[in-house]
Parts: sequence; structure tokens; C-alpha cells
Amino acid sequence: MIRNVVLVHGAFADGSGWRGVYENLTARGYRVTIVQNPLTSLADDVAATTRVLDRQDGPAILVGHSWGGTVITEAGAHANVAGLVYVSALAPDAGETTSQQYEGFAPTPDFVIDVTEDGYGFLNPGTFQAGFAADATDADAAFLRDSQVPVNMSAFGTPVKNAAWRDKPSWAVIATDDKAFDQAMLQHMAKRIGARITDVPASHALFLTQAGVVADVIDQAAKNA
Repeated sequence: MIRNVVLVHGAFADGSGWRGVYENLTARGYRVTIVQNPLTSLADDVAATTRVLDRQDGPAILVGHSWGGTVITEAGAHANVAGLVYVSALAPDAGETTSQQYEGFAPTPDFVIDVTEDGYGFLNPGTFQAGFAADATDADAAFLRDSQVPVNMSAFGTPVKNAAWRDKPSWAVIATDDKAFDQAMLQHMAKRIGARITDVPASHALFLTQAGVVADVIDQAAKNA
């Protein structure tokens, strides 16, 4: 059975939100490593993930939340990656951009991005909890809001070169109350890649609020990849 797990956070966040998943999996005997993406470009985030994958002592399950799904789609071509887990995550194909995944789906009014003059996006503080972490405690939502990492918006227009899900087994955990993505969009992406899907009532911050469910799916992936 695979014992290594690598967790990749998405935009507007850092790796600390994975704490519950980390503790759950390490208690089961997994060796868990959390990538800290700079969110400056797709290439930079893939490089950060690849550095961690290079340090694994054997096969690993690679997990991505939200924008992290785009990152693991590219970085998942690494020889140490045995399986992929998408946590309410984007899953473009080779040659596609992140932005293209939104085409044909309804916008979500609670997920508001404020873009700075130099092209970086922050989630609007007034709508942050409703759009990102509606099922989190007020304290947790405030911490996520105030610790958010801005993303270089140009990253969403960068096409991926490789789609690791075409060659490696995939799982998906989808938050059915997600306000960051259209639910139909999440289901479409997960089904297109042939992922084994687990639906859970949760906000976009399910990596924090439903850590047990997310950890269970990662455990399934590790046992079946």
C-alpha cells in the first residue's frame, strides 16, 4: 500500500488549512508532506510541488484543492505519483487553461475576487466567508480570510502541458455547497477525468471543514492506486 501523501493547496490559501487532513492521515501511519505554493505562476507552483515529489521515498498520492487541481494535473506526471485526488478542484486537459474550465457554466456571485494593480487577486473580505468557507466557524473563516495568499491572475490563463489524470487513477471529493465553482462544473470536470467521486455537503473550504471525509478518500486512493 502507498504510504506517502503530498497535499497541494489552492489559490487564496496556504498549506495550513490542511492541518486536519494531515493529522488524520499521520495518525493512520501515512507520511504526509504539504506543499507551499507561491501562487506566482503555474510553472512556479508546479516547481514547488515537484521539489516535494522529488523528496518522496516511494510512490505517493498527490492531492490538490481548487487551483491545486490544475497544479497536480501538470505535476502529477512525476514518476513518484501513483494516483491523484481532486478536492473541489480544477482538472484541465493538456493544452487547456484553468479559465477555460469555467466556460459554459454560471458565475457564482458570492465568490468575489479583487484584483490589484499588479494583477494579483484577493478574495473580497466582505464576501469571503459566504463564498469560500460558509460552513467554517466564524473564527476559522476569519483566519482564512486574513491569512489568504493572493494569486497571480495570469496563472489562470496558462495552459497545462500534461494531463496526469489521463495516465493515472483519479478520485474526486466534491463539496455540494461550493460557492467558488458552479456545481455542474465540478461534476463535469470530475466525470470527464473518470474520477471516483465522493460528494459531501460542504463549502469550498472542505479541505478544512470536512477533513475526515477528505482523508478517507485519500486513504482509499492509497489502497487502490
